[in-house]
Amino acid sequence: MRNVKILGTGCANCKTTQKLVEEVIKAKNVQAQVDKVEDIPSIMQYGVMSTPGVVIDGKVVHAGSVPSRAQVESWFGA
Repeated sequence: MRNVKILGTGCANCKTTQKLVEEVIKAKNVQAQVDKVEDIPSIMQYGVMSTPGVVIDGKVVHAGSVPSRAQVESWFGA
């Protein structure tokens, strides 16, 4: 099972990113747990200075903007 964290304080872009990631996970039938991290010190532990950020299995894969659907799909296999 993949561990996915959406880093963000609850802004519109963070919510859009979470929705997009969850849609791709469902569409690709990926086993994943998606957690929302809204605590600023926790977000900064990942070295993310601008949100939204996406962490998959402990690795930051995106930060600072809403990723494209193609980007998100690439994180979970083509």
